[in-house]
Amino acid sequence: MGLSYNTLALSDHIKLLNQVESKVIDWRRDIHQNPELGNREVRTAALVAKHLKSLGMQVETGIAYTGVVGFLKGAKPGPTVMLRADMDALPVTEKTDLPFKSTKVTNYQGVDVGIMHACGHDTHVAMLMGAAEVLSGMQSELAGNVMFVFQPAEEGAPEGEEGGAELMLKQGIFDRYQPDVAFGIHITSKLNVGQIGYRSGPTMASADRFEIKVTGEQTHGSTPWAGADPIAAAAQIVSGVNHIVSRQIDITKEPAIVSFGKISGGVRNNIIPEEVNMIGTIRNFDMENRQQIFDKITHTAEHTAKASGNKAKVVIKEGYPVTVNDPLLTEKMLPSLAKVVGDAGLINMPKVTGAEDFSFYAMEVPGLFVFLGGTPKGTHPKDAPSNHSPYFFADESAFKLGTRALTEFTLDYLSQSN
Repeated sequence: MGLSYNTLALSDHIKLLNQVESKVIDWRRDIHQNPELGNREVRTAALVAKHLKSLGMQVETGIAYTGVVGFLKGAKPGPTVMLRADMDALPVTEKTDLPFKSTKVTNYQGVDVGIMHACGHDTHVAMLMGAAEVLSGMQSELAGNVMFVFQPAEEGAPEGEEGGAELMLKQGIFDRYQPDVAFGIHITSKLNVGQIGYRSGPTMASADRFEIKVTGEQTHGSTPWAGADPIAAAAQIVSGVNHIVSRQIDITKEPAIVSFGKISGGVRNNIIPEEVNMIGTIRNFDMENRQQIFDKITHTAEHTAKASGNKAKVVIKEGYPVTVNDPLLTEKMLPSLAKVVGDAGLINMPKVTGAEDFSFYAMEVPGLFVFLGGTPKGTHPKDAPSNHSPYFFADESAFKLGTRALTEFTLDYLSQSN
């Protein structure tokens, strides 16, 4: 690959990775035991900022509520690599038997519930802190710069607030630090330790919410002709919307999903209500298809309701765009990942219908988002508790691999660009 780093520098970064491994494990345990929800990651952000400052780099805090950016300026000119970790936990009551399990409780949407790093963001923070220490130890060798982004609210901001990657970009982090590429890693139960999953092109789905309010005319259940029945209209809307993907969208381009999650209306058996409310989710892997689905849901709901004397109001709430791994960058970085897990450990992943707000960064600069195996060797991933489960578990032996992957991404990209 024509790496410009000398043999001493290469051996040094492996040595530094070995030295930082125990710190990464300790950081992760501490963060896991003290989880914080989106836009409230005050303690986590303080821990990160203190560490980055101790490494002598430029540090900016308070971005998008609690976000932290560290900027490591290399000794030689070159491009800027962005490495990102998300910091927020989930409103999940932990049910593992880990000695450092979370016992934190909060009131979430009116319900007392536990807080848990059930998606592994604690591991992401710790691994990026480790990579920051390794790379800062090689500052005199770096032909370029590194931007360390510790991001709040990947799982979504609290009601009524903005947050996450979109808000960090809105508040100008790319304008100030001008990265050339962006890298991210997500730990997953779907792979074993020693495996890294990747995919070129569309990798994770867009995630959008739709709300449909059907308004009719209330009447007695024995005389439906005396009013306009929004329940019957809602049933027809569900059927019509479910035909959009199968009959009106070119899914030879990319797959898509439209799912209703809740339908509510009425108070008793013999009253046809005035109103029915429906909510659901849209997932897809093509941005043009995404807009077509939005338009067709609105058209279908409005015209179906009108046909039976009802009215439908549709609200589309755009969420995360499609996460697209830049094909050229992906191909360029596969040898870097092979250094970490070997060719046999590289897994070409299927598309993931979950969503990631790393997608916002990858819309601005070429991006690569990969999956780090967290299920212990000897356990089949299908038998492991999934991300977001109260039993989710990440094997600590994976953290060194994730820290190294972030480091290799940086060193190899900078060396190949000079």
